Amino acid sequence: MTTETLLWLLPLPPVLAFFLIILFTYRSKSFSHTIAVGAALLSFFGTMVVFFRAVQVSHLGDHPFATSIPWFPTGSTWFNVGMLVDPLTAVTLFFVAWTVLMIFIYSVGYHNFGQPQGDHDRAGLPPHGATVQDAHGRKHRVPSVEPMYSRFFAFIGLFAFGMYLLVLSDNLLTLFVGWEIMGLCSYLLIGFWYGKPSARAAMIKAFLTTRVGDVFMLLGIVYLYSMTGTLNFREIMHNPETLNMLAGTPSYIAGLSAAGLIGILLFIGTIGKSAQWPLHVWLPDAMEGPTPVSAMIHAAAMVSAGVYMVIRMYPIMSAGMDVGHGLTPPMLFMAIIGAFTALFAATIAVAQNDIKRVLAYSTISQLGYMIAALGIGGFVAAAFHLVTHAFFKALLFLGSGSVIHGMEHGVHHTGDHHIDPQDMTHMGGLRKKMPVTFWTFLIGGLALAGFPLVTAGFWSKDEILADSWAHAPLVFIVLALAALLTAFYTMRQITMTFLGEPRSKEAGHAVESKWTMTLPLVILAFFAITFGWLGIPEGFPLIGGIVPNWIHEFVGGTLLEHPPALGFSWVPLLTSLVVSLGGLALGYYVYRGVRSDEKDPVEGALGASLYRLLKNKYYFDELYQAIFITPAYWLAETFTSLWMDQKVIDGILHWFAYISGVIGNFLRNAIDKPIINGSGDMVSEGAKKAGGSLKTIQTGRVQQYMILALVSLAVFGAFFFYLVKMR
Repeated sequence: MTTETLLWLLPLPPVLAFFLIILFTYRSKSFSHTIAVGAALLSFFGTMVVFFRAVQVSHLGDHPFATSIPWFPTGSTWFNVGMLVDPLTAVTLFFVAWTVLMIFIYSVGYHNFGQPQGDHDRAGLPPHGATVQDAHGRKHRVPSVEPMYSRFFAFIGLFAFGMYLLVLSDNLLTLFVGWEIMGLCSYLLIGFWYGKPSARAAMIKAFLTTRVGDVFMLLGIVYLYSMTGTLNFREIMHNPETLNMLAGTPSYIAGLSAAGLIGILLFIGTIGKSAQWPLHVWLPDAMEGPTPVSAMIHAAAMVSAGVYMVIRMYPIMSAGMDVGHGLTPPMLFMAIIGAFTALFAATIAVAQNDIKRVLAYSTISQLGYMIAALGIGGFVAAAFHLVTHAFFKALLFLGSGSVIHGMEHGVHHTGDHHIDPQDMTHMGGLRKKMPVTFWTFLIGGLALAGFPLVTAGFWSKDEILADSWAHAPLVFIVLALAALLTAFYTMRQITMTFLGEPRSKEAGHAVESKWTMTLPLVILAFFAITFGWLGIPEGFPLIGGIVPNWIHEFVGGTLLEHPPALGFSWVPLLTSLVVSLGGLALGYYVYRGVRSDEKDPVEGALGASLYRLLKNKYYFDELYQAIFITPAYWLAETFTSLWMDQKVIDGILHWFAYISGVIGNFLRNAIDKPIINGSGDMVSEGAKKAGGSLKTIQTGRVQQYMILALVSLAVFGAFFFYLVKMR
């Protein structure tokens, strides 16, 4: 099979699985997950074939795998859609295929396949456990299977299809189609347990918040098409004349070129999708969905799509940038938003106790790193961190789900359902209870913290720090502070969750998860370490050049002009070492002996007011409630419904109804009754009177009728005789 043909087939298995499950196999849990995992496996194998063929092509950026077909007519031409695999697509497909497959396999164990139905479980709520009887007749509680098991696998199949379509698209329109499919799936999966009011609120919040960014993104797509007549990536990004035209054409906003305005509009779409400030508020609440959904959103698909799109559109973002003349407006905008978001989200993560919310704010912060890197021109560094982050963040989210599963087992054992199995203050000591989860989570945490040399996170994050030191020292300082906080809250999380002694009876009874959950953790942990070795700078002391810097050479070939490699500098390296090791050491030192009944040491250091500010996320939800949601409700309920609808619109309609009634009464009483009805009544009454007069001759006597007939015959005969005689 040719690679071009294979490209069309890669997204199909997950979407076919979606339709097969919802139409035919939804009653069978085993059939449903077999179809879903099998579909993910088919796409995985196809992706690996495409990836390894791609890396063997010399100068893939100049000679990508591409295929297209006409979709719809545009006057005398056609709008073509197709599939494209260049270096950026290839590395993105690699992590998408691996993480999606791992999430699908993990979900089988996470949703307790093989366990009994819950005693009181119902669709729309998390399973609460089942009571079983052992061989000795003793009853005990065990986890129960998810009531909507098949529905979940159908939804994540559609989710995977959206991401495959987005990554493989050769144009911005079908990329946007995949983008919106994932928006729909995030809505369905965040609110998967729709029986919980918090889940319903979170799904609506995510959908509406991301739609804000999507509207601006769609405006950017329309503007780009109106300027170029195409949305094909190769026709725009690899065409210097088109890029120069966009950079040199003034836009509708003074001081901005067409490229500048298009870039900003597209980037606002990423602010929504990748949860950058100020549209970051939806992502932490997305934790209401099942943990595999969190991994899907935070690592494999949704938020990664936002950064991927900006990396893909980087030539437009940087169009018109001359060396020594500063950054373009879109790049400056990205540098500011990305750097601020990286530090802003890291400060919030320090004060969170929910194991998944810590990772959620970590995701926001790490995405800020990537956006800031693109803002300062670090194209390869951003793409590198996108891939490594996908591996270690998927690992961490799936690891957190394994921890929650272990804690839920403890909750079933003790029967104390008031304990939140996601609250780290009730954990501790899980290292001995859940060894596989601990070691893999530790690897993911160290990668997130940028532990030197060993982890993939170190190499990609160090690349971003090196770029920022070379091009934007202020951004470098902000990102270094964010990296310090990242290492601190990561070790805080690891220490509170796994180290020390159990801080609750539930933690003391936690158990390791099934192999379907731990196997994906081990595989992702492998990539969280080894993938970073593909991007070791050649100028790095001692080990640089031992392994070729494949990432820079391969991914850099995506651009029309290959970006030059940075020279080695000790400042970002030493900074990376200090903030990583220092943050990890500080986190362990502060939290190593904290008991569940103790006040959080961070609260003691920062003070109650500042700690409460961080714990409550700077009150952004409350702020948006006050300045957006409450006025929107007032506008809808008071202004629109009460004043406009009931008083103005209904008032006008009621006035028309009254006038219509007056006119109708006039027509009825002045015209209909006296004239129309009167004329009809006159005819009928005349006929009635004539009938009354003539009826006297109807006696019913045959003799009279015969006499009248003879008389009439005589009269008519005489009359006709007279007429004939007159002639």
